[in-house]
Amino acid sequence: MRHILQQRIIAVCDRKIAAKGPEVGLSFYAFFANRNDDPELLMEAAEWWIRTHQLDHFEKAVRIRAMVSAEAASG
Repeated sequence: MRHILQQRIIAVCDRKIAAKGPEVGLSFYAFFANRNDDPELLMEAAEWWIRTHQLDHFEKAVRIRAMVSAEAASG
């Protein structure tokens, strides 16, 4: 996953957790504006979410943040 997408996911998760608490769930669409201005990045997020990790449509933001942070740290 590209570094820019990792940063975006972590930032969105942080905002959602701060606003709604650690139980807040989200889908990969939460990382993008309502209009699709970057289809390549959206498809990359979808691939990571659906094919690579086989996640449910909604997952807890704390889980997603931890997964992405671990991947970013491993390089």
